Amino acid sequence: MFEGKIAVVNGGAQGIGRTIAGEFEKNGAKVCVIDKQPGVYYTGDLADEKTLERFAAQVIADYGHIDYLINNALPLMKGIDSCTWQEFNYALKVGDISSSGDRMSQPNTESYTAAKSGIELLRCPLLLQAPVHFPEVRPKT
Repeated sequence: MFEGKIAVVNGGAQGIGRTIAGEFEKNGAKVCVIDKQPGVYYTGDLADEKTLERFAAQVIADYGHIDYLINNALPLMKGIDSCTWQEFNYALKVGDISSSGDRMSQPNTESYTAAKSGIELLRCPLLLQAPVHFPEVRPKT
């Protein structure tokens, strides 16, 4: 299904990200994971611009293009009253995969909810103008 495709999964060392990466691999894609945990394609902090530039350059050098970008890394999850300015901005820099978490927040997750909302609000206009596929994944009900 994804033969010859290149998928980038940030935050893909464990949990949902690891499962997403595994599914791409099982279906024939080459997967480039970036995570702060070692043992993946590229180890680094997504909030650091230079790290992202080096990571992107590595993927392009290795494969020449990217077909799928899955923003899965977990941003910091703290409440507005316990989150410093730097921590809140870190959560926004890392981002996250879009989900209903932007509308169904829990107490003390304001930084997490803000990151999810930003991804969702960015995804919508990109769908209208970008010449790439932005898949929307919904759980079976």
